[in-house]
Amino acid sequence: MTTTKKTTIQQITLGAILTALVILLQIMGQFIRFGPFSVSLVLIPIVIGAAMCGPYIGAWLGFVFGVAVLLSGDAAAFLVVSVGGTILTVLLKGTLCGLMAGLTYRLVAKRNVYVGVFAAALVCPLVNTGVFLLGCVLFFMDTVAQWAVGFGFGSNVAAYMFLGLAGGNFLFELAANLLLSPVVVKLLRVAQKLK
Repeated sequence: MTTTKKTTIQQITLGAILTALVILLQIMGQFIRFGPFSVSLVLIPIVIGAAMCGPYIGAWLGFVFGVAVLLSGDAAAFLVVSVGGTILTVLLKGTLCGLMAGLTYRLVAKRNVYVGVFAAALVCPLVNTGVFLLGCVLFFMDTVAQWAVGFGFGSNVAAYMFLGLAGGNFLFELAANLLLSPVVVKLLRVAQKLK
């Protein structure tokens, strides 16, 4: 078996394992909440897959994350407002966070693997949250403005979006990704030795 075939088989196998982990973590994540939304521990295997298998596997894992969010009921409050907007936002935020984590790792790891992993771990939740907030502006602004008033933010919708909708979740996801980055680096080193 050639090295390329062996690498591809290893990447597909790891991608399959991480796909199952993404689904499992999304289902279990429903029980861990900050505010109205569940915490996305799912971003960790997305970063691992993006770094170890490349941006396309990262994008796949992000897409699976999006599908799992839709099927789990985590996006129900938004589905009531706009089905198309919700589906587009959720699938796009997941897919793009995995793709961008993979591309970031690929670019930065050429110089330093450790910095590459930290950069991917930073980019993943930034893109996930950024696309979510953009989707809120494009598809759900009237509803989000009503929620802002209901949660005591008055007419300050931006403050509600950053502090109420995204704040706690984003900080938790970012911290979890950055703290677990050394584990990803170790996995990368082991994988490189197996080649």
